[in-house]
Amino acid sequence: MELGFAGFGVTVLRRVRGRRTVVSLAGGKSKGGAVRQKKSSTSQGYLDALEKYEPVVGIEVHAQLATKTKAFCSCSTKESKLPNTNVCPVCMGHPGTLPVLNKSVVDLAIKAGLALNCEIAKFSKFDRKNYFYPDTPKNYQISQYDIPIAEHGSLDLPVSGCTVGITRLHMEEDAGKLTHMGSGSGRIADSTHSLVDYNRSGTALIEIVSEPDLRSGVQAAEYGQELQKVLRFIGASDCNMQDGSLRLDVNVSIREKGASEFGTKIEIKNLNSFGSVQKSIEHEIERQAAALNAGEKLQQETRFWDEKGLKTLLMRVKEGEADYRYFPEPDIPPLKVSDEVLQSVKDAIPELPNVRRKRYQETYGLSDYDAMLMSDDKETSDFFEQSVDLGGNPKTVANLLLAEVTLARKDLKMKTLSSSKLTPQSLADLVKLREDGLIGSKVIKALVPELVKDGGDPVAIVEERDLKFITDPKQIEDVLQGVLNQEVELVTKYKAGEKKLMGPLKGKVMAASRGRIEPELLQKRLDELLSADS
Repeated sequence: MELGFAGFGVTVLRRVRGRRTVVSLAGGKSKGGAVRQKKSSTSQGYLDALEKYEPVVGIEVHAQLATKTKAFCSCSTKESKLPNTNVCPVCMGHPGTLPVLNKSVVDLAIKAGLALNCEIAKFSKFDRKNYFYPDTPKNYQISQYDIPIAEHGSLDLPVSGCTVGITRLHMEEDAGKLTHMGSGSGRIADSTHSLVDYNRSGTALIEIVSEPDLRSGVQAAEYGQELQKVLRFIGASDCNMQDGSLRLDVNVSIREKGASEFGTKIEIKNLNSFGSVQKSIEHEIERQAAALNAGEKLQQETRFWDEKGLKTLLMRVKEGEADYRYFPEPDIPPLKVSDEVLQSVKDAIPELPNVRRKRYQETYGLSDYDAMLMSDDKETSDFFEQSVDLGGNPKTVANLLLAEVTLARKDLKMKTLSSSKLTPQSLADLVKLREDGLIGSKVIKALVPELVKDGGDPVAIVEERDLKFITDPKQIEDVLQGVLNQEVELVTKYKAGEKKLMGPLKGKVMAASRGRIEPELLQKRLDELLSADS
């Protein structure tokens, strides 16, 4: 079917018996991971701006909730390759249809609010936010206006060390997805027509609005990453930016240093990576400073980030709240949250990343960096703890997960730890073999990829393949003497003063023993044998 919207040049396309369809566009990728701060801009204009002005930044985050069905109807939220297939009269806004609130939406919103230290409203309501755009089939959005489900929270940032206030968290439904055609940019400004896919329309979102507590693009990017981490930990959202389930809008203003009043707020919409968050804010600080220095007056407006040009461009003059004509949603009764519901949601919240981070340092002696990486995502964190509980040395377990296991997964193209065959028990057993002095790092490096790919019992594998360190002194002596007898030229040069040849000699011994002589013992005996004949 095809449906046109007058004045917008938008066509809804759905595949019906081979007819045309629309290809969904994905946003920029963000793999999450531990906060790795990039350096701030070093452009002279940016540095000059910071000399005179103080940046003030707030962030609005939209996260798609991990529900199986949409917010107010039974349509699936599962991604469909065909456009306009996960739709029904309710989410398409047909006359006479009534929305029914999905209980999971409320539970996950409360869970997110509690995880962000918010006060949960025992009484809240839904409202209609009226605006006319082709990706909003009802011509209004069901949202929350004056009584959100959660308010007055906070989020601690581990790297910058600051605490960011959370103004509010509210529930709402998502719009559809527009694909702008006819230009290489994918932007509406220079497109000839647009295609709309309503599969996403009506999907449950939470919008999290921060206080204007951030002072740089670096801090803003860290805030986004830390928030992503928390929402993933509690299972509220997968927060995959490449799929559009986490979207960030930033509000940037500047004021002269020492001033108490905020400057004019400029919004930058739909940033699709944390790198874009940082770069767009830094550019906007420089742009606003240049404008003010030139005597220009800034106006409240919405801009978008041009990733290729590395600059913000005007999208529209910012609407005010009056433009949305909010009023209470007449088809959904007010929401009351009982103490029992609140307690049950609270009990389901796992230990959060910042708490685990601190515990890993205090209990396991991990460094700040390792503790942050081990609490980076819940799957890795749980795996780490299970391995430690089964007897693995915490530091060794952490090092293997961060190095050999990660490398093996990357080589095997395994996106998650659960997709591998490695178990907490097998990793703990492998670590114990190393800690007991039975195997060396060479054996571990050889076994980890195999355990990740195929699984298995490392204790049994080491026994079957005779991979333990040689402990018989005579056998060790025989291996060493055999290598020295074979490498007469190396031995002669070494004794003549070329001490750097100790490395190649050790390598020959390790190869002959298949890495089964403990390195310190090898070094000691090799020194003794070479000096004895000198």
